[in-house]
Amino acid sequence: MGQMIKILLADDSFLVRAVLRDALGCVNDMTVIGEAANGAEAVTMAQNLRPDLIIMDILMPVMDGLQATEAIMARCPTPILILSATLNDRDVKLAFTAIKKGALDVMGKPSGVNHENREFIDRLVEKIRLLARIRVIHHISRPRSLHVAPVPKPDGKRSILAIGASTGGPRAVMSIVKMLPADFNASVFIVQHISSGFARGFAQWLNLECALPVRLAESGELPRGGEVLVAPNDRHMILEGDRLELSDSPPVNSCKPSIDVFFTSLAEMKGAQTVGVLLTGMGKDGAQGLSLLHDSGSATIVQDEKSCVVFGMPKAAISLKAADEILPLAEIPAAITRIFSH
Repeated sequence: MGQMIKILLADDSFLVRAVLRDALGCVNDMTVIGEAANGAEAVTMAQNLRPDLIIMDILMPVMDGLQATEAIMARCPTPILILSATLNDRDVKLAFTAIKKGALDVMGKPSGVNHENREFIDRLVEKIRLLARIRVIHHISRPRSLHVAPVPKPDGKRSILAIGASTGGPRAVMSIVKMLPADFNASVFIVQHISSGFARGFAQWLNLECALPVRLAESGELPRGGEVLVAPNDRHMILEGDRLELSDSPPVNSCKPSIDVFFTSLAEMKGAQTVGVLLTGMGKDGAQGLSLLHDSGSATIVQDEKSCVVFGMPKAAISLKAADEILPLAEIPAAITRIFSH
């Protein structure tokens, strides 16, 4: 057996902590080393106990999960998984605000204390194993004014921007889409691996943060320039001709939606018109699709290792020689501007 994963639970509900403590206590490579009932306790325990991962509630007394996340990422950076009590707009918006402040991922909280939570626990354990080994860096939020270079209308050659991401992706995707000006005239598509139920909240969060309108993609629609469409949970997104379709076919690379599925559909129909971007994520989804895009005449960009939360997908794409450019995240918006200005 490998090294034990040390977990800190931060939730004001004793019941939720008990469910998680009991469930994770039955997993042979995990141990709960502390329980915090509010955000202030979570910050102190994170500094004193140095857990491998913190499971964080958002709505807590004394100090909420947002403030606690910000303080922990500034003082003792630790992988943080947000548990959202509900999927209502307010709670989901708060969860993505926590991601903006440095948390790695988000999941919905179990609704009851019973054996029906088995599926949730299995998904939680899988996510803990993934996130606990990620090396996170100091993340101090600073307001900053961003200079956005004007992007001319596409010259007819490039009219599609397609972005794929997984672990660490929500914040990375936001940092790119936020830099696109309101008069950006290409169609923008995002395939982000995210916990079931959170794709709509992710789209709503991007819509609040960005100049372009962002929403969930719908089957049968004709995408328009200057609009950002996010693949919904548990459906593959495909471009057939000029029409977007959502498919219920089986997962690809254990992913649904799959970046490979969407990128492959673009390569077949719109290769020369596309700019493909593959960002941080575990595994290899998107690598083969980006390779097909590259071979079909797309401009392709891959996030570099140093700026990735997880270098799996970009590394797989680089090994396939699918990348025209390998760039730090901060330089990708300027590269997109340059390509669409060409």
